[in-house]
Amino acid sequence: MSDAYAPHAGIAAPLTIYEEDLSVRIDALPASAGLWRFIILLALGGFFELYDLFQTGYISGGLVAEGIFHVGGQGVFGVSDQAAFASATFLGLFIGASLLSPYADRFGRRLTFMFALAWYGLFSLCLAFQHQAEWIIFLRFLVGVGLGIELVTIDTYLAEWTPAGLRTKAFAFSFFIQFLSVPAVALMSWWLVPQTILGLTGWRYVVIAGAVASLIIWLVRKKLPESPRWLIQQRRYREARQVMLDMERRCGITAAADFPLRDREPATAKVGTFRDIWAAPYRSRTLMLSVMNFFQAIGFFGFGNWLPALLAGRGTTITHSLLYAFFITLAYPLGSLLCSRYADKMENKWQIVLSCLVTVIFGSLFAVQNNPLLLILCGFLVTWSNAWLTYSYHSYQSEVFPTFIRARAVGFCYSFSRLSTVFSSIIIGLLLQHTGVTGVIIFIVISMLIVMGVIAIFGPKTRGLDLEDI
Repeated sequence: MSDAYAPHAGIAAPLTIYEEDLSVRIDALPASAGLWRFIILLALGGFFELYDLFQTGYISGGLVAEGIFHVGGQGVFGVSDQAAFASATFLGLFIGASLLSPYADRFGRRLTFMFALAWYGLFSLCLAFQHQAEWIIFLRFLVGVGLGIELVTIDTYLAEWTPAGLRTKAFAFSFFIQFLSVPAVALMSWWLVPQTILGLTGWRYVVIAGAVASLIIWLVRKKLPESPRWLIQQRRYREARQVMLDMERRCGITAAADFPLRDREPATAKVGTFRDIWAAPYRSRTLMLSVMNFFQAIGFFGFGNWLPALLAGRGTTITHSLLYAFFITLAYPLGSLLCSRYADKMENKWQIVLSCLVTVIFGSLFAVQNNPLLLILCGFLVTWSNAWLTYSYHSYQSEVFPTFIRARAVGFCYSFSRLSTVFSSIIIGLLLQHTGVTGVIIFIVISMLIVMGVIAIFGPKTRGLDLEDI
C-alpha cells in the first residue's frame, strides 16, 4: 500500500488511518474562525447556484420586454418561453444531480466542485450575449447541469468536514451566505432589468454579474482541502492524514497528536455503485428522500421562482412586484441566520415537518391578501419557512448515507426535486393563467403536506450522531 504510513520512527509495518479514528478527530474540531472560514468558502459556491436559480423569475420580464421571449403558447416549444426557460434550468439540474454528481464519489469532492463552478461561470457568460430564445434556453440547460453537480457536492463536502454537534448549525450558516444571493438578485433585477446600459439590456448585466463573480471565487477557492473521509475510502492515507492535521492547525490545534497505531489491516476500499443505494438499510431512505425532494421543490421553487408573477397576480405593477419581492426575499438569509442559533437543538426531521407546516399556514393566507403590507408579511414568513426547510433537508439527506455512496445517493434523491420542477414550472404557469394565485397556492400547500407526512413517518433520527453511525 503505497499510501500507508508509519507515524512513529522504528515502526516497520505499514499502518493506516481508520474511519473511527478520523471521525473522532473531526468531531473534536472546535467552532473556530478557521473552521467557519472553510464553511464560508464552501457557501460562496452555493451563493451562485441560488443566485442563478432565482434569477429565472426576475429576468424573464426583461427577456419578454426585449422581444426575445414570447408569452402564452407562442414560445419556441409551444408553451410560454418563460416556462420553457425554467423547465430547461431544472432539466439540466436533474441531469447534473442524477447522472454526474456520482463523479464526486469517484474523483473527489474538491475536483468535482471546482469543475462544476467553472462550468456554471463559463456557460452563464455565454448566455448573457445571446439574442435568440432557442440559444438562451439551451445554454440555460447547460448552466443547470453544472449547478446540479455543484450543490450536491457542497452538501457532501460540508457534511464530511463538520463535527457532528455542529453539523446542522453549519448548514444553516452556510445557507445564510447562500441565501444572500436571493435579495441580491431581486435588488439587481429591480434596478437593472428596466434599463439599457451601453447598448445592453439590464437582464444581461444580472447574468454577467453572477458569471464573473463565480469565476473570481473559483480562483479564491482552489486551495480548498479534499474530504479526508473520501481520501480514506480511496486508501490515500498520507493525504487524509495531512489534510486532517492541516485543518486542526487551521482551527488552532497546534499540538495535535498523531493518529493511533493499528495492528490490523483495513478493509478493502469501498467503491459505491447505484445498486448500493437500494441495499438495506438505505433502500427505505432513498425512497423517502426521493418523495420528499419531489414535493418540497414544488413548494420552494413554486413560490420562489414565481414570486414576482404571484405578486403581479395580486394587482401590483411589474416594478412594484420586483420591489416587494426584494423585501420578501430578505427572509431567506435572515431566516437562515436566525435558525442557525438553534439549528442543532432539534432533530432535522422535525425541523423539516415544522417548516412545511409554516409554509402551509402562511401560504394559504398569502392567497387571500390584497393589502401590500400583509402580502409582504405573509410572503416573508413563507420565505423564512422555505429557508428553514432548505438547510434542514440538505443537512438531513447528507447525513443518512455513508461516505462511499453519499454523493451518488444524495444526487439521485436530490435530482427528483429538479425533475419535479421541470413539470411543475409548466403546471404553475397554467394554473396561474387559468385559476389565478389561489390555484397555485393550493398546489403548493398539498405538496408540503405530503412532505410532512413522509418525513414524520419514515425519517430516521440523526441529531448528534457520527456520519458513519446513522
